[in-house]
Amino acid sequence: MSYPAQERRSGVQLVSALLLMLSLSGCSSMDVIVASSINALNGTTVKISCVFTSCYKMDVTKFAMNWTYQETRNDTHELFMTYYKKRGMVPLRSERFGERVTFAGNLDKNDLSITLSNVQLEDEGIYNCYVRNPPDRIQGHGIIQLNVVTELPPPRDSTIAVAIGASVGGALALLILSMVVVKCLRRHRKQELISEEKMEEEGKLEAEGVAEEGTKQP
Repeated sequence: MSYPAQERRSGVQLVSALLLMLSLSGCSSMDVIVASSINALNGTTVKISCVFTSCYKMDVTKFAMNWTYQETRNDTHELFMTYYKKRGMVPLRSERFGERVTFAGNLDKNDLSITLSNVQLEDEGIYNCYVRNPPDRIQGHGIIQLNVVTELPPPRDSTIAVAIGASVGGALALLILSMVVVKCLRRHRKQELISEEKMEEEGKLEAEGVAEEGTKQP
């Protein structure tokens, strides 16, 4: 059984997240894209998405990722899924979730999404997606509020809204991809300029050293 309004709302929320990412894209090379809030019907299966962007390809020897749960923002984090170098994404033993959490993403596509089956009222709360992808210095953090409901909303025709949302989402995705590429090119160009300046400075120092030795010789 699926929750009809969930995908439509998630699409709108994802568009909002993409717009927010556009406004912050210049602050760091790591960005985490999540829906700020997801609604799930009690007893169903829900997908909690988390995707990250980076100028650097994932290095399995340095990459780190954790999924944690909080009942509220003031509660401690419960770690229920993590990344191991040799095993990939692995769900951990959890009294709360048991074996109901599975990895549903694709590491090759920077997709760290999970699915939660047989959703319970007690599953409502905050889900945190933490990502580290060295040499990025910033740790990515996505926060998702999961709301569990006991009944479906009244049906409504949302074909036009869904079509508009899909079009806008696709355009934003392309725009963000372009911005990430431009940002990466600028970063690499800056590194090349720094390297060139360093080489020139070292060349000057060597020339000065040779000149000093020449003046000292009788």
